[in-house]
Amino acid sequence: MPILNRAAELQGEVSEWRRYLHENPEILYEVENTASFVEQKLREFGVDEVVPGIGRTGVVGIIRGKGKGGRTIGLRADMDALPLTEITGKPWASKVPGKMHACGHDGHTSMLLGAAKYLAETRNFNGTVALIFQPAEEGGAGALAMVEDGMMERFGIEEVYGMHNMPGIPLGQFAIRKGGIMAAPDRFTITIKGRGGHAAQPHKTIDPIFIGSQLVGSLQAIAARNADPVHSIVISVTRFDAGTAYNIIPDQATLWGTVRTLSEETRDLAENRIRQIVEGMVSAHGATSEIDYYRQCPVTFNHDLETDHAIGVAAEVVGASNVDTNVEPTMAGEDFAFMLKRRPGAFIFIGNGDTAALHNPHYDFDDEAISYGISYWVRLAEQRLTE
Repeated sequence: MPILNRAAELQGEVSEWRRYLHENPEILYEVENTASFVEQKLREFGVDEVVPGIGRTGVVGIIRGKGKGGRTIGLRADMDALPLTEITGKPWASKVPGKMHACGHDGHTSMLLGAAKYLAETRNFNGTVALIFQPAEEGGAGALAMVEDGMMERFGIEEVYGMHNMPGIPLGQFAIRKGGIMAAPDRFTITIKGRGGHAAQPHKTIDPIFIGSQLVGSLQAIAARNADPVHSIVISVTRFDAGTAYNIIPDQATLWGTVRTLSEETRDLAENRIRQIVEGMVSAHGATSEIDYYRQCPVTFNHDLETDHAIGVAAEVVGASNVDTNVEPTMAGEDFAFMLKRRPGAFIFIGNGDTAALHNPHYDFDDEAISYGISYWVRLAEQRLTE
């Protein structure tokens, strides 16, 4: 089954919504205008319930099908932008200095709105569709906020599905895999406290820069010599702050970094080894340390049965040959993982074509993907709610 005719008809209108949202980006939980736009559209479509304020600024829309089925599935889109200055030069470029939709959440929101309009018109399913519009995906744990606000229980959501555009995957194609598809993106800050002094008299100091420099190399041993080679792990020190002048050894140095893993076992190993290595090396040099280790979202883990459903629907829309069912996992994180921890479901990538990378100031969502995304959402709802 190709793209739905109605989805193709909606593409122009949905593109206009997408470009409006692109011009007016908002970040984290401060998505009041975006949430208001979503709420307004859902009411215009005649969905049965529109509930704002879930997880602070999230919105949930409820559409009940013609049949009497009692099951509810959730379809999720994220709404927030990034603190980045856009340089695309597009007519619909961001009008807000220092903010832009550099990850395509404007496209995600618009595609789900398009699906909402279609589903509210047709209602060719038994049961209920919960349309989830989430704030604060970009580091704010908005998915967790909505879950902790009781969203799953309040609306009786039994399965949950997410979708994200992916540059490099051709338009008209989807990609997915069972198990871990995106990493747990944790972060750490290591503060080394030594004893400063004159650079000409290092023997009278405890040099935190020297200690920190050794730590940068030693932390790589976790991936090289502690983790199972078949289990993906990335440890990167991304910032090193120390010193004020060429002739002063400072009292303190601070290292910032990130850890990316695809299993909870490897995640635990990484944190434990970082603490052991830091404490041992710093102590050996007579210094002290503080470690601030922050676990962000968990691994985005696709459940087997729900992934099979997603694959089947994507194949209906674009053909089986255009669905990669074993895509390489990415070490980027995605807080939809919090929803997948509470309910079974699946997260799929939709092709955005040959565009700039995500989180790049040249990036823009390709509106040609819209009809594919709408068709996927609609057929997923109809397929999962047939009983």
